[in-house]
Amino acid sequence: MATGMRTGETPTPEEESTLPMVAPNNEVASQRRQPMKLPAYSQAAVAQRLGEAPEAPTPGVMYEGSHKRLHEPGWHTKRYLKRKTLRGTNTQVEIRARKTTRTMVSVIISAFSVLLVVLIVFVTYMGFANAVDQQYQGRVMTLQDTLPKDNLKIYDAQNTLIYQKSDEGVQTTLPLNKISKNLVNAEVAIEDQNFWKNSGFDITGIIRAAISDLTAHGVVAGGSTITQQLVKNTIVGNKDTALRKLQEIILAPEITRHYTKEQIMGMYLNTIYYGNMVYGAEAAATRYFGLHDTPTQTAAQQLDIAQSATLAGIPSNPELRNPIAYPRNSYNRTLQVLQQLYVQGYINSQQKADAIKEIQRPNFVKATGLPPEQASTYVNYVMDELTTDLRVKASDLSRSGLVVKTALDLKLQNYAQASAKLHVQQMTAHHITNAAVVVMDQHTGAVSAIVGNIDPNDPKYGSFNVATQGYRQPGSSFKPYVYATAFQQGVASPGSKVLDAPLTIQMCCGLPAYQPHNYSMTYGGWMPYRVALDNSLNIPAIKIEQAAGIDASLKTAENMMGISDGSQSKSANVFYGTPNITMVLGALSVRLIDNTQGYATFANGGVRVPYHAINLVTDQNGKTVFKPNTTGQRVLSPAADFMMTNVLSDNPSRNIEFGPCSALYLYTNSTSQCYAGNPGKIIPAAAKTGTSNSFVDNWTMGYTARYTVGVWAGNNDNSQMINVTGVDGAGPIWRDVQLYLNASKPALQFPGPPSTVTKQNGDWVLKR
Repeated sequence: MATGMRTGETPTPEEESTLPMVAPNNEVASQRRQPMKLPAYSQAAVAQRLGEAPEAPTPGVMYEGSHKRLHEPGWHTKRYLKRKTLRGTNTQVEIRARKTTRTMVSVIISAFSVLLVVLIVFVTYMGFANAVDQQYQGRVMTLQDTLPKDNLKIYDAQNTLIYQKSDEGVQTTLPLNKISKNLVNAEVAIEDQNFWKNSGFDITGIIRAAISDLTAHGVVAGGSTITQQLVKNTIVGNKDTALRKLQEIILAPEITRHYTKEQIMGMYLNTIYYGNMVYGAEAAATRYFGLHDTPTQTAAQQLDIAQSATLAGIPSNPELRNPIAYPRNSYNRTLQVLQQLYVQGYINSQQKADAIKEIQRPNFVKATGLPPEQASTYVNYVMDELTTDLRVKASDLSRSGLVVKTALDLKLQNYAQASAKLHVQQMTAHHITNAAVVVMDQHTGAVSAIVGNIDPNDPKYGSFNVATQGYRQPGSSFKPYVYATAFQQGVASPGSKVLDAPLTIQMCCGLPAYQPHNYSMTYGGWMPYRVALDNSLNIPAIKIEQAAGIDASLKTAENMMGISDGSQSKSANVFYGTPNITMVLGALSVRLIDNTQGYATFANGGVRVPYHAINLVTDQNGKTVFKPNTTGQRVLSPAADFMMTNVLSDNPSRNIEFGPCSALYLYTNSTSQCYAGNPGKIIPAAAKTGTSNSFVDNWTMGYTARYTVGVWAGNNDNSQMINVTGVDGAGPIWRDVQLYLNASKPALQFPGPPSTVTKQNGDWVLKR
């Protein structure tokens, strides 16, 4: 070991070099000691390493280094300015980044909002569309059946239009091929030029209309297609709201999917409003241009280019563009339609020029009203019958689309009306102011004429139909029902004898005795019932009523008139009055039409066919809606009926009361010729007169082998006539009408007796 080295110290390199060398084989050398190493993680090693760090420089002491300037003058200023500029640039970049971020966020939020709004609108629209579909789907599917129907039309037996119910407008539906192609083109050109191609609505049309409206600062054009207009007019209504417009747009494609364009056009042209209470092409052609159907063409088929352009210009504003009320507006609009027809290639320049010349003519528009109502009394009865048969209200018939074919003979109606008026005027001295007539075909029940009043325009009584509404006492015209009852029972026959003499009938319950009298206040003694009935004697009538029975006689009358079992729906259910012993003299009140039905049953061999004024009711498509019951029902035996007709047609038996040439005898020559023995052609007829108490009501009822006619004469206020019997008041009218009915026909005899009737003592009786 070196001198001075302490034990445990590690020699430095220098010290090591001074140490004495020892031989290798020396034990000490082999065991040379190494310096102690501390673990690197120990605190001592850490402290030792701290000691190896260089000492901090002493302040104020100069160290070795260069004292030359490292940067040129102004470098620090430039660096400052650069750093300032960089900071500004960085700030702007940060600002732009923040703005860009905010913009992007705003764009994203806006896009999301728009998407959300679109989604909400779409969901709302789909919900609304589904609701609209659910609400109107049924009406879309049945649109052709739910279109506004035509107005009610009534025709006579010869198919002449006698009445249209027009309080809710006039319309006549036609197939599209019965409407002029000119009108189809004009409507398409001005209302919906893309009609044949669009799906029900037209976006370009809506935009075009919106631009026109904005330009004009008001509503001058509509974007509705023809299909949308059809939807508006027939399904959703015409309220001017956005909701209704949206409904149109939703439903229009549905209409297009379910119907062809031709069907849509047909529905449109038949229902569109043309002003002046006119709907559809057919009614408009008549209303504005006086066109009428011909055997080969409808009025709508006859429309030319100018007329079609005029009509096509009306629907956009029917009130202000109809050519009757506003000809200048109509003219200007027609020019617009013609221009569109030309621009779209439907017409050429020459056709346009010719059409303009035509609309400039003074009489181009021919305003034509509805044809005058004919046979108003008959029509009023038809309306009553219609409401009863169909079980509807009269107000429901206006636009019902019904076509009513009646049994009316218009010439006969007018003749009967004139005859009744003439004879009433001739009897003014006898204080007769009115008369009513009913003509019936006993074989079919068809009512060919109804005169309910001689002056239907009379402000006080003209609207009252005496024939179908007035209950009047029938007088002796009721007697045949009682006689027929007795004949059917076999308790009497036409040849049976009866004493016509004063009669007193004791009444029960303390009532005074009843003493009937004949009209003449005279008595004829013993006579056949035939003579008693033909001369309207009251005493024999009371006696035969007692034999037949009041209840049985009333039942016969009800059965023959059809008012007991409800089979005659037009009649009342009961007579007016209380059946009693005076019933045979006509004490019960009855309508003329029901009494005529009873006599028509006599005329038809005892078989009642319900009377009717309506022969057939169809809808506007020709489908049958109603036909009357014309099935006959036997209500009187053939024997009793034959005997009654035989008695009532026995003119010689009437001579006592009426003379040989009375109004009940149908001869064709004059009365003077008849009395001179030259009556001319004789038409077999059965007839009976009737006069109520105090000359209030006057009747003549009777029939030939073809027709039954009933006539009433009197006063609407029930005031008394002056010395008038049935043969004088109602008789001449009855005779005139029967002669008119049979004038051009050969005379027909009544059928012969049935096998159940035989002659005994020169008159007819039932076989025993």
